[in-house]
Amino acid sequence: MASVYLNKKRKKRLEAGHPWVFKGEIARIEGDPNPGDIVTVHAANGMFLAKGYFNPRSMIQVRVMTYNQEEKIDQAYFVRRIQEAWDYRKRMLHDTGGCRLVYGEADFLPGLVVDKFGDTLVVQILALGMEVRKQEIISALLEVVQPKAIYERSDVGVRELEGLEQTTGLLHGELDETIVIQENGLKMIVDVVGGQKTGYFFDQQENRAAIKDYVKTGVDGQPGASVLECFSHTGSFTVHAAAFGAKQITCLDISEHAIDTAIRNVEINGMEDDADFEFVVADAFEQLREWEREGRKWDTVILDPPAFAKSKHAIEGAMRGYKEINLRGMKLVKERGFLITASCSYHMHPDLFLETIAEAAIDAKKILRLVEFRTAGRDHPKIHGMDENNYLKFAVFEVRSRK
Repeated sequence: MASVYLNKKRKKRLEAGHPWVFKGEIARIEGDPNPGDIVTVHAANGMFLAKGYFNPRSMIQVRVMTYNQEEKIDQAYFVRRIQEAWDYRKRMLHDTGGCRLVYGEADFLPGLVVDKFGDTLVVQILALGMEVRKQEIISALLEVVQPKAIYERSDVGVRELEGLEQTTGLLHGELDETIVIQENGLKMIVDVVGGQKTGYFFDQQENRAAIKDYVKTGVDGQPGASVLECFSHTGSFTVHAAAFGAKQITCLDISEHAIDTAIRNVEINGMEDDADFEFVVADAFEQLREWEREGRKWDTVILDPPAFAKSKHAIEGAMRGYKEINLRGMKLVKERGFLITASCSYHMHPDLFLETIAEAAIDAKKILRLVEFRTAGRDHPKIHGMDENNYLKFAVFEVRSRK
């Protein structure tokens, strides 16, 4: 087994829990490892630190699998790690019918994501070391979880940085024609083949449950708020708002397919008559400006945009995007209503995210009161010392005019 020795003057990120070894941290390599091989990682003085898989084509040259020098990375390893991940979800979640089963580095399986949709698993392999061990991963999932089907959604650009092609396809069993999960007691249709990412966004699951107090009454104190959900995808916040008593709900997304699924989600929950629904297919930036010109207002506005910043170089543009959409959103909130806003861009760190919203409030002539700040749910645990795990920001503000 080859050995990697780190620079003497490096920051001790590995010891602090960060499981990546970057190319610039490596002083020398003893041996001749092939891409994907397991290597040992040592401090400059030779002290053993970890074992992980090696990829010379990636800026992240080693991803740590274990801190135990004696532990083997074999079939039993994957069974053990996946069993631990599954046990954790069963301890932490009220309902494990739909959840993130494996969250990469946070479950000590770097480069691997597994989402559970009932008896169907969707696997996303992000790194070379996991790609070469795909069969061990599938076998371990079958042993531990015993799913009816396993589908791969490794159609993500980050694989190309690892020297891998994007790929999708059925790995085991047969897919149901329609997959429906239960989330917070509500039914949600999931498209694991054509939907975004793995088909659904579990990271907001607990946050969706948390909107109850912001939609059950309007600013006038009457039962049932008016709610605008922007970047709705398949309408998960819309369905939750209706379940919590909202009486007028506008659901906006640029994708007609997503809006069609949102309508189906309302229908399968039998909510058609519970609220006055309005479904709109349009660009959110343009549509919010139009509604501002029309003078429309809602008690609660929900903004859950896609990641505007996927790299450090995109931060400046992302700040403009987040500022613009939050400015437009808060202008559509009734006096003393709520702006619920999120960012899934890791590079928009929490302080920068809140600073950008504050700048939007200045331009919108609004005063904001931060009511609640949340992150991803408990099926997305965070390794302390690894900020990349802690990407989701979810904030609730009360909005008042500056007069």
